[in-house]
Amino acid sequence: MRAHLPHILEKEKDMETEAADVKMDPFMKAIKAIHSVIAVSDVERAETLDKQRASHERLSKLVTPTVGVSYTKEEVKGINTEWAVADFPHRDKPVILYCHGGGYTSGGLGYAGMLAGKMVMHTGLSVYSFEYRLAPENPYPSAIEDAVVVWDHLMYLGYGADEVIVLGDSAGGNLALELTLVLKSQRRQLPAALILMSPWTDMTAGGASYEKYKDTDPMLTVEYVYGARNAYAGCETDYTNPSLSPLFADLTGMPPTLIQVGSNEILRSDSENLYKKLHKNGCITKLQVFTGGWHVFQVLPVPKAAKALDDVADFIRELGL
Repeated sequence: MRAHLPHILEKEKDMETEAADVKMDPFMKAIKAIHSVIAVSDVERAETLDKQRASHERLSKLVTPTVGVSYTKEEVKGINTEWAVADFPHRDKPVILYCHGGGYTSGGLGYAGMLAGKMVMHTGLSVYSFEYRLAPENPYPSAIEDAVVVWDHLMYLGYGADEVIVLGDSAGGNLALELTLVLKSQRRQLPAALILMSPWTDMTAGGASYEKYKDTDPMLTVEYVYGARNAYAGCETDYTNPSLSPLFADLTGMPPTLIQVGSNEILRSDSENLYKKLHKNGCITKLQVFTGGWHVFQVLPVPKAAKALDDVADFIRELGL
């Protein structure tokens, strides 16, 4: 039974001036320098794409594995998946289905494991990650099709939809929303909740933050976003298609949703506009804008990340899950 909640959870934002949002401190400058090796814009060229994918996997090996978490791989209809499970006593349900980021062009179980392990430790819940097919070799809608297959597998294992929380970061946030919209279109039961970290919701790149934070975002560039978009959806595409940009979808009846984003992100508008639309459609939603945060900062071992993941755990408890 879910605990009583207000109809709408109010937006949270650190009480800093807007001027503070556009500054890049030395730590963020260092992150930008490191990530510039990964965030190549020409993702359709084989050599740069290979470089990007290899860099993401190397990053996963640099992050210390989460102590107290066991990982078990399995294959589901040709899709590689992995359970991250706490070694300490924990509940069997609910579980978290994790859609990893990477612009739909990179990322895998190694990359996903960084955040999956941290989620296990902060929430006590098991996390199920999967390697969806990547663009440009496998463009839209391959990733969505794979997400539905993995969702159906969880149902086959005996989990009810109300026992699954869907987590997604960046492009994985897009995928988490698109999976939910497919289930909604099929009149199936929706996930218990959505946890979205810096979600990519608007492939038109029409939000004000794309221009406002283009020089202060330490992780992403507009050129990278365009490159990933073209690789996934093609160049001659209507990016307002709700199957690509969930911001333009009918969002009535969506599950309770927590959105977290950094203040200096070019994708900040994607989160803020999604929050506004969910709010307008009467959905339970909560937005947190972390001052000084960067794109999916939750992955790195910094105090701000720990606070954000604790907030995720609190949100799940508030829902009575």
